[in-house]
Amino acid sequence: MADFEKAFYVTMAHEGGYSHDSTDAGGETYRGISRVYNPTWGGWAYIDEAKSESNFPKNLDDDEDIQDRVEDFYKDKYWDVNRLDEFPQSIAEEMFDTGVNMGVGRAAKFLQECLNYLNRNGEVFKDLVEDGAIGPASIGAMKKIISLGDEAILLTMLNVCQGRHYMEYMKKSPTQEKYARGWFKRVKISKED
Repeated sequence: MADFEKAFYVTMAHEGGYSHDSTDAGGETYRGISRVYNPTWGGWAYIDEAKSESNFPKNLDDDEDIQDRVEDFYKDKYWDVNRLDEFPQSIAEEMFDTGVNMGVGRAAKFLQECLNYLNRNGEVFKDLVEDGAIGPASIGAMKKIISLGDEAILLTMLNVCQGRHYMEYMKKSPTQEKYARGWFKRVKISKED
């Protein structure tokens, strides 16, 4: 069973603190939580109040209430929704980080796509529907692939999907190229000896 806390701290190392970049599609963000995409998140009231303080945004990082809200938000919206407790730690961490950066549905589709490529043309399991929803079929298929000793290759394939998406996104939206270095710090491709 994967540990949320471990995955959370790995991903938070990429997310940083408060930002309001006018060229970022997410607009105002705190620890990767976008106000554009999550306008009802309860932490925005704390942030709006903290803006009047002289040590803003540093004061946010010392506020336990807002940090608890951040952690609860990510557990509910990015961990539980894809049933990541049922995954091996390495795959759960990758799915969580990809979900945070690109959306949980996209992370789930990447998993389903990769599992379908690893199913030996339907010999291991019937092709999954790549619908972006993690259910019993996706969990079962993932467990079969792991039982075959393919956890490392699955992890590599998920990272390839993540990197591919970044490049396709930058091609469509060249103004986003400034984020390439940060995005690709999240992509971990290893070469076995």
